[in-house]
Amino acid sequence: MTENKSEILQGTLDLMVLKTLETMGPLHGYGIARRIEQISEQTLQVNQGTIYLCLVRLLQKKWIKAEWGASENNRKARFYSISNAGRKQLIEETEKWERISSVIGRLLVMNAPR
Repeated sequence: MTENKSEILQGTLDLMVLKTLETMGPLHGYGIARRIEQISEQTLQVNQGTIYLCLVRLLQKKWIKAEWGASENNRKARFYSISNAGRKQLIEETEKWERISSVIGRLLVMNAPR
């Protein structure tokens, strides 16, 4: 990974995938990964293996649904969408992320050199 690309923090990919599906509607795995990279202005790099493991995990938790369809280039692809359980989980995960990032922000300010 190059220096200007960041690894995704453990546990945040689920949140990003759920939010992407809530915002964009049904997408295939490659489309989800590219959207996350686009929104991050290419700061985050989403490995294809990682995104598919995440999608399998989210399917098992029933936070997303999947159905087969045709991609933009007319290839068979699995399209994922957020479920009602996923919307509830997105709210919980967003609140958790906001609490954690707020604490980290305070720690960085509090521990800044004077």
